[in-house]
Formats: sequence, structure tokens, C-alpha cells
Amino acid sequence: MPLEKIPPSKGDVIHHSSDNKPNRLIMKSISILYLLCAAILFSCGSPETAAIDQRSYNLGVIGGFSEVVGLGIKKLALSSPMIPDEMDGLIDDAEQIAERNSVKLFREKDFLVTDLFPEDVCEGKDVLLIYKDTVLEEYNALKNRKKQLLESGKYTGEDRKAIAVEFGKLLSYPDEKIEELLKDNER
Repeated sequence: MPLEKIPPSKGDVIHHSSDNKPNRLIMKSISILYLLCAAILFSCGSPETAAIDQRSYNLGVIGGFSEVVGLGIKKLALSSPMIPDEMDGLIDDAEQIAERNSVKLFREKDFLVTDLFPEDVCEGKDVLLIYKDTVLEEYNALKNRKKQLLESGKYTGEDRKAIAVEFGKLLSYPDEKIEELLKDNER
């Protein structure tokens, strides 16, 4: 038995009889359409399908580390190693980020290689050193000490380890992390 037909007013729910198949078909179609739209919208933003904009990622890393160095939490931070063309493409923006965070940048083309990181990690690449105050002088002094040890044939054993440990401390790594990195990169 059909329900009584009452003219709908704004906000009213329309009731139909169960034998009204066209309306049920329309409702099912609309429901399926909503589900498809939701699936499409959610899949567009999924990490699996979204491409990472490497330049933005690198600037984000520089921004985050600039803030941490600016706050005095780290003495020295490093950007990701980049080929020179990549570095050229973001250096101006990186300098703006550094200025906003009251830190300095140094574009290192001859990175201090120690036993903390794999030897080839920066081969042919530039790294931005992010620092404040006299940390660049400390870094360069450490780099010069390594050079002198290499030239005298004494860059071995405890002297070699001491360079790596001191570099880890410049990067404000905890002792446990320094030891872990040294173990992971044993040569």
C-alpha cells in the first residue's frame, strides 16, 4: 500500500513505497558515485602515488636544521649531499632560510670524510654546513688536522677515530650514536 503523497517542503524527507524501483536505483547510483569520488580523492593524496619534489624536500631539511641550529640545540648541521647543479638551484632560497633563522651557511665542496659516514656519500657532491658563531673555524681546524695526519701517515687507529668522534660531537650527536655510526662504517 503506497504512502500518502504529501507535497514536500524544504527539509522534509520524501517517503515512497517499496515498489518504487526507479528511485531506489537512483539512490544506489548516487551512493556508488559518492564512493567512487571519495576513493579517487583519497587515492590522489596517498604517499604511494605522490611524487616527492626533491628541491622542496631539501629546502625543508635545510629549514628544519637551520631552526635547530638557530635555537642552539645543534652546533652544526648538514644538508643532504647534492650534485652542484642541484645546489645551484636552491642556494638563494637556502640563504633566505638561514637568514630567517639567524644561522650561517657554508657550501662545502670538499666534505670532511670520516668514519662516521660511508666514504663515497659526498663524492662529486656539495653539502651545506649550517652553523653559528665559530663552528666553521672548528670544522676547518678538524679538517686540517685530518689532512696533517694523512700527510704524515698517521691517520690510523685512535687518531683516525678521534677525528670522527670530534666531528660527531660538532654535529651534536650523542656518544651512543657516534659509536653506532663508527661501527656501521668500519673500514
